[in-house]
Amino acid sequence: MNTRKEELQDRAIVRIAAHLPDLIVYGDFSPQRPSVDYFDGVLMFVDISGFTAMTEKFSTAMYMDRGAEQLVEILNYYISAIVEKVLIFGGDILKFAGDALLALWKVERKQLKNIITVVIKCSLEIHGLFGTQESEEGLDIRVKIDLLRLACMLESDPDLELSLQKYVMESILKQIDDKQLRGYLSELRPVTIVFVNLMFQDQNKAEVIGSAIQDACVHISSVLKVFRGQINKVFMFDKGCSFLCVFGFPGEKAPDEVTHALESAVDIFDFCSQVHKIHTVSIGVASGIVFCGIVGHTVRHEYTVIGQKVNIAARMMMYYPGIVTCDSVTYNGSNLPPYFFKELPKKLMKGVGDSGPVYQCLGLNEKVMFGMAYLTCNRNEGYPLLGRDKEIKYFMCTMKEFLMSNCSRVLMYEGLSGFGKSRILMEIEYLAQGENHRTIAIALTKVSFHQNFYTIQILMANVLGLDTCKHYKERQTNLQNKVKSLLDEKFHCLLNDIFHVQFPISREISKMSTFRKQKQLEALFMKILEQTVKEERIIFIIDEAQFVDYASWIFMEKLIRTVPIFIIMSLSPFTEIPCAAASAIMKNRNTTYVTLGAVQPNDIRNKVCLDLNVSSIPKELDLYLVEGSCGIPFYCEELVKNLDHHRVLVFQQMETEEKTKVTWNNLFKNFIKPTEEFKMSGLGNEEGTEEICKLASGVRLKNLSPPASLKEISLVQLDSMSLSHQMLVRCAAIIGLTFTTELLFEILPCWNMKMMIKALATLVESNIFDCFRDGKDLRLALKQNAASFEVHNRSLSLQPTEGIAHGEEEELRELESEVIECHIIRFCKPMMQKTAYELWLKDQKKAMHLKCARFLEENAHRCDHCRSGDFIPYHHFTVDIRLNTLDMDTIKKMATSHGFETEEEIKISRAGIPKNSELFSENLSPEEIGERILGFFDVILTKMKTSKEDIIPLESCQCEEILEIVILPLAQHFLALGENNKALYYFLEITSAYLTLGDNYMAYMYLNEGERLLKTLKKEKSWSQTFESATFYSLKGQVCFNMGQMVLAKKMLRKALKLLNRIFPYNLISLFLHTHMEKNRHFHYVTQQAQESSPPGKKRLAHLYQQTACFSLLWQIYSLNYFFHHKYYGHLAAMMELNTALETQNDFQIIKAYLDYAMYHHLAGYQGVWFKYEVKAMEQIFNLPLKGEGIEIVAYVAGKLSYIKLMMGYLDLAIELGARAHKMWALLQNPNQHYVVLCRLSKSLFLKNRYKHLIQMLRRLWDLSVAEGHIISKAFFYLVCLDIMLYSGFVYRTFEECLEFIIQNEDNRILKFQSGLLLGLYSSIAIWYGRLQEWDNFYVFSNRAKTLVSRRTPTILYYDGVSRYMEGQVLQLQKQIEEQSETAQDSGVELLKSLESLVAQNTTGPVFYPRLYHLMAYICILMGDGQNCDLFLNTALKLSEIQGNVLEKCWLNMSKEWWYSNCTLTEDQWLHTILSLPAWEKIVSGKVNIHDVQKNKFLMRVNILDNPF
Repeated sequence: MNTRKEELQDRAIVRIAAHLPDLIVYGDFSPQRPSVDYFDGVLMFVDISGFTAMTEKFSTAMYMDRGAEQLVEILNYYISAIVEKVLIFGGDILKFAGDALLALWKVERKQLKNIITVVIKCSLEIHGLFGTQESEEGLDIRVKIDLLRLACMLESDPDLELSLQKYVMESILKQIDDKQLRGYLSELRPVTIVFVNLMFQDQNKAEVIGSAIQDACVHISSVLKVFRGQINKVFMFDKGCSFLCVFGFPGEKAPDEVTHALESAVDIFDFCSQVHKIHTVSIGVASGIVFCGIVGHTVRHEYTVIGQKVNIAARMMMYYPGIVTCDSVTYNGSNLPPYFFKELPKKLMKGVGDSGPVYQCLGLNEKVMFGMAYLTCNRNEGYPLLGRDKEIKYFMCTMKEFLMSNCSRVLMYEGLSGFGKSRILMEIEYLAQGENHRTIAIALTKVSFHQNFYTIQILMANVLGLDTCKHYKERQTNLQNKVKSLLDEKFHCLLNDIFHVQFPISREISKMSTFRKQKQLEALFMKILEQTVKEERIIFIIDEAQFVDYASWIFMEKLIRTVPIFIIMSLSPFTEIPCAAASAIMKNRNTTYVTLGAVQPNDIRNKVCLDLNVSSIPKELDLYLVEGSCGIPFYCEELVKNLDHHRVLVFQQMETEEKTKVTWNNLFKNFIKPTEEFKMSGLGNEEGTEEICKLASGVRLKNLSPPASLKEISLVQLDSMSLSHQMLVRCAAIIGLTFTTELLFEILPCWNMKMMIKALATLVESNIFDCFRDGKDLRLALKQNAASFEVHNRSLSLQPTEGIAHGEEEELRELESEVIECHIIRFCKPMMQKTAYELWLKDQKKAMHLKCARFLEENAHRCDHCRSGDFIPYHHFTVDIRLNTLDMDTIKKMATSHGFETEEEIKISRAGIPKNSELFSENLSPEEIGERILGFFDVILTKMKTSKEDIIPLESCQCEEILEIVILPLAQHFLALGENNKALYYFLEITSAYLTLGDNYMAYMYLNEGERLLKTLKKEKSWSQTFESATFYSLKGQVCFNMGQMVLAKKMLRKALKLLNRIFPYNLISLFLHTHMEKNRHFHYVTQQAQESSPPGKKRLAHLYQQTACFSLLWQIYSLNYFFHHKYYGHLAAMMELNTALETQNDFQIIKAYLDYAMYHHLAGYQGVWFKYEVKAMEQIFNLPLKGEGIEIVAYVAGKLSYIKLMMGYLDLAIELGARAHKMWALLQNPNQHYVVLCRLSKSLFLKNRYKHLIQMLRRLWDLSVAEGHIISKAFFYLVCLDIMLYSGFVYRTFEECLEFIIQNEDNRILKFQSGLLLGLYSSIAIWYGRLQEWDNFYVFSNRAKTLVSRRTPTILYYDGVSRYMEGQVLQLQKQIEEQSETAQDSGVELLKSLESLVAQNTTGPVFYPRLYHLMAYICILMGDGQNCDLFLNTALKLSEIQGNVLEKCWLNMSKEWWYSNCTLTEDQWLHTILSLPAWEKIVSGKVNIHDVQKNKFLMRVNILDNPF
């Protein structure tokens, strides 16, 4: 039965009838129009107050989830109940008027009294209906919907359906035809309202005014149809007949909507004013966001618009009778000249608070207002043209050619609206000023296109000097003087119309045809221009040149062939094929046609800082604006205005580093500053008054609704598509900015793959989407916007007429093939995605998000290369978050079919902890064991290269791509579904993934997202997930550790351990008790009992892995501290890590823990212990299966041992191990591990002066960084290049290239928060400038480095950076001593203490000792302490000898020889050295001896041998 009802209600005729009253559905109207019918009846008008204000509130809301459906629900809750009451009482809903309705009871006259009683009873019940929220009666009525109205039971009747369609809007008919878009039309949408009111002479005589209304209606419909406007409502009340017309309904949005609305309004006004019987025509036009939607009941409803803008248009229409009026939004949005309007006195209008200025539209015929067609924007000295150097260069080159030749030149800039074309022309107008040429600059409007010869009219008015004349007589005198030698006086009257003068009309001219007059005029203008250019060159600048009229194009085409003139134009792409003359100009060999590209991210950043007048902006804001603007200046401006309007931006004085206390909330001082070039232009704030911009608390930028102006641009584009393409774009918007074709196909309703691919190819061609083969291509594309480029000899829009269709089909087929290959698709503009997303209703969104989540969660794990686990080990075993559930038998079958071992098989293949191994005998020396270890790795490498088994993976790690296209969107889908626990799960996974990828900033951002959810979930009594909370604090600890904030890291890690039931001691008594317990526990694990115990369950493993991660960081944190008792805490943490790893019974965890334990004892100086545990690690890997994880463990051990040996200064062994690790990771195709090994190997080779091998490694590092788009490996590459110049004596990459890399990438979010590497880069640059005595530049980079020194991360990169920073400080001390500064001695003592404390720290690897002692020796000799200088110098030499540190040893010997000689250095010694540094190519070719370059070292100057203090 229910199915039958649904079928009936889904019929087209029933759905059409629902929009019409019974008066129409069952009426018997003659086809004659107009027709009049007379009957008796009772009318009831019902109004709901307050809905307009509510609409306004929703339309100005900040976030995308504001939902038009909320308005629908609220309004329809009331309207629907009212409709039901009316229908139950036998009434007919005649009309909905926004949030009001008009009901009719049509009766015989004798029943009128009874019906009036019924209507009064109905009105009383309606009035009392909402006293309580929902009455039982209301609920009962809703069950009987089919009984309310006979029209909902209509059978199919084609004739009736055709008749009824005439009364329904086209938008509604389209929706009824296209069932897949049901509900599509209810939304908050920017539209333009045109309210037309007609007052009649005989208002009360329907038969008299009927024909006038019909004529007006027909004309209004025809005018609106041209520009895709529609009549929404027609009202006939006491104040005349009103037409509610709307431009911009869903599916009907068009460019220049406001201009078209005004043009239509003027046309309607002119026509209706001439219609007989119409007394007064009044029109109000208003633009803005209104609610567009279906209002009413299921069986009776109408499509309407509601909002403050509808009210404003209606009030203007009534309060300003007899004219066409518009509001300020319409006035500003029309882009028409101000002289088309007149501002009117403000009136207090009922129901309208502050409407703003009201304007009268005077008409849209272009008037020649000389001097008022100049460029629309003015040049501001304090506001430079940003990011358009290339475009200005085109002008400078073309200008130079023009001035040097006797030929015309044309320069055309094509770009979409908002690309900054007008600003480019404004800058060109300024640059084109000169003594020997005149610049004429004009801006056209849409109306200019329809004015014959208008462009040339304005040009000639300027050439003839008429633009400054105040009166026509003055113009006439000027013209007589200018043309008397060129034109007979009897022909002067030709100039009357074009220049608004009044020369007497001669007989000859009166007899001339219009065509001949035009030719005479053109010939005269050509003569005038020929004469003018002999005296001065003319540069003619035209903004919005797409509006040049046809006659002007023809004249300009002749002009450039006849007269040497320079024409510069900016234009939007032609919507139609341009005229022949315009095409000829574009194809002319002297035309340079430039298609404007987007502005680059750095320039967007500079623009924002300039617009806001701040010195820096938050990184989050920078990402939002760079991504959202797509490099389009107008988009950027609108986004910033929108943020400012919603008070998202907060401005405050910049605090100094010392004043700021580090907390989690300010952990990332992520302020992005303008580029150095921008700062050097002197356009920043004055010193001492620097302000920074911050975001208001709790704001989530990515969820903000787009500004109305940008939404409108997207809607125009969206509405121009076919309905099927619109549906595809809207479905894609649900997925997110980036999506895969597989997921899109999954959620598209009733599509086949061929249909989808074809649609995607069309949308890629239309620049709605971009397609990418993989994540690397996508990341590369996002780094830089497409730049401007020159189109040779013709516009992109110009295609030969022959074969166009064939060419387009061929291109589309190629695009289809490309889309098939590229499974990743991304919206070209985020605004389109956000706009399309907002069009969905709440329930529809939820259903689509659920579909996406179900599809994505199957792939929400690590890639196959990484064995498909969770990013947080065993995470999914601790939390039930899956939407799709599978039984265990199905999972086992799937695993077997994919070739995976089952759990039982894994147990058999796993090696236990062996007592001993044949690899190591007790009587072997450490050197022999070392040889055996290297031999073992060689065997592994041979097997990897030659084995036929699938040891080596077929593809590289895809985890980053999975993160971006699966897990990130999945978290957002769950967030949209309100599944906070699932969203939190994936936010934690995302954080862990970003930490794996080295992106601390994004890890921090998603932890903050997770924190919001955690706070919400903790309030819910049903939620209790200790593991999630523990993981949250563990990840926080890792981020703090990576950022060098050890106090915060320790606090977070302790919290995590407490939640994981592993209390770490706070006092010494507890410390010693725990140490005793852990020793016993360790003894237990290394005995036979450990092998016999059953492996822990997956849930337990998840806890153990988190504990291991926490302890691994804790022992490093405690090792950093100078206090004696902290070494005991460090030792306990290292032991607890080891014991926890042993409990996991996982080879990888155990081996990592062994090596960490060995590393701890290495740094603490316990040789016997570290050696023992390195051997244990090797014993553990000896029997591992050489497949999958086993082979990666071997590669990891080789790399980790190489790192340990490098830190400890065993350089030869570090190189041997590193070389093997490098080969293994290269074969395993794991770039994230490979680059780490290459960096460490390069460092070892550098210290050994093995330059040939070093350059080989650097080349591989460079290739890897380019192939993977990896910023860290590229940064390390340039760090080594700087090292080579500073310490090795030759050049591999120039200093300028290294410096440019740093400047271009210092704000990169990965590099910026990788403190050790950036510290090294800044310090190296500071050293370079310090050696050159360029102290201003030195301080710039030294101060930047200083801010990073406090981030104490116990890594080789950090200590490498610190040692360089200290070297820079030593150079500064030398300067202070030479200048005899009063603070020199204190600085020297402080510096010496800092160096000594670095050496004393456990975590400072011995590999850095030679450099640190070298610097200490230099400080001592500077301060006259020769005894300690000798001590430090000899210690450094001894350590260099032991370690095999050839680089430092060579420099130390030179220093020793130099310091104690009587030679003196010149001031520019390092400058001479730089000039003599040979390039690596010269060394390779044999032109320079490699041994000679070692002499190219910086000699630290010592001018004072006696104690200066």
